[in-house]
Formats: sequence, C-alpha cells, structure tokens
Amino acid sequence: MDRWLAGPEATRLRRAADPLVIDLGYGAAPTTAVELHQRLCRVRADVEVIGIEIEPARVAVAKPLERPGLSFRQGGFEIPVSGRRPAVVRAFNVLRQYPESEFGAAWDTVRARLAPGGLFIDGTCDEIGRRATWIAVAPEGPLSLSISLRFGAFARPSEVAERLPKALIHHNIPGEPVHRYLQALDRAWADAAPLAAFGYRQRWLAMCTSMHDAGWPVLDGPSRWRLGEVTVAWRAVAPSA
Repeated sequence: MDRWLAGPEATRLRRAADPLVIDLGYGAAPTTAVELHQRLCRVRADVEVIGIEIEPARVAVAKPLERPGLSFRQGGFEIPVSGRRPAVVRAFNVLRQYPESEFGAAWDTVRARLAPGGLFIDGTCDEIGRRATWIAVAPEGPLSLSISLRFGAFARPSEVAERLPKALIHHNIPGEPVHRYLQALDRAWADAAPLAAFGYRQRWLAMCTSMHDAGWPVLDGPSRWRLGEVTVAWRAVAPSA
C-alpha cells in the first residue's frame, strides 16, 4: 500500500497544504508508521506522519522512535490532531474487527476530518503482507478497490477474498458486484495460463489487460500491474444493497 500511496496517489500529498499523514491503529509495534514515514519522505520531504493508537501502552512503546516528522499519540477515529485536517489517513486491519453495521460510521467520522482532496485508506492484509486489499475513500465517498498479491503466494486471485475490507467482505456472494469481479479475475487468470511459462508477472499483466479490454474500469496501468497490483473503480464493486 505504501508504494501505491507514494506512486499513483503521490500527487495528493505533493499538493496538500498540510502534508499530514495518519497511521491509525498501527498495532502492537510501530513498524508500519516508521516505514510509512521513510517512504513518504521521498515524495515530500516535509511530510509529517503521526501514529495513533487507542492503547496507551502501545503509544509508550513507540515514543522512543519519535523524530522530526514522526510522532505517536493516543486516540481513535476522531483523529486527535488539534484541528488540523490530514491529507491521508490509513487504517489497516482496524475496521475488520468491527461489526459490519459500524464501519460506515467510522468512514463518516474520518471523511469529515480529511483535508480537501484528502484520502482515507481502509485496508486489510494477512499477517505477513502477501495478500492485501484496500478501499480509497475521499471526502465525497469511496473511489476504488485495490488488490495486491505477492507472486507465488496464491493459486487464484479470488483467494484474496478473505482479506477484503469490512465494507465488502460480507458481500462476496453470488449476485453481488464484488463477487462478479473476483470471479472475472479468476477467469482472466485462467485464460492467461499459457503465459505462466514466462513467469507470474507476465500472466498477471495479461489478466489485467484482459479485464480492461472486457470493460472493467481498471485504473492505473502496466507499471502498477507488474507489481501484482490491480485497482478498479468503486462503482464496479460497490454493494448492491
């Protein structure tokens, strides 16, 4: 996700009046916030990353790692940043713990705090980061769904279904758009099987090209696809109810 944020979405950070980025719910160790700061400094040198955790003990563990542009504090979806409006808020493996009936309220809370043109990233990944999905949410609403898979760590793209964000995971059933999308990815992946002899990357590129040619609103392009990543416009996967 970091490389996506520092890649096709980097313009948002470069144009931000206040380059404030929030790593919300970073977990037992502050590794993700530290890495996010390192990577986004290459996009904008004056970026400020704040790691926010609800558990005071986790904040205390992270405090010794503070440095210019990186700090930690206690809080939740209310984003305690003294009236500032962040350019980016990232919450990975946070809302998956909530009931489906509650994620919408969390989205609304964060969206209301974003700067104009800001982005809320609601994502989920497995324990070692080889399967990840995230929804990009702007102040006006969701924009896209991204899937990122490590080559060699899956047999079919739809295996990522167990890591869909809370907004979609319970809608991966026949008749729902996200289910149709994952099934279409599997078919395109199967059709590209003859390219397996040239490696996973070539097969994935062929799959993404086929999806695009079939009319799916696939975003970005080969430079992203070759990384094992594919992003589709939200309208293609938004729940029907």
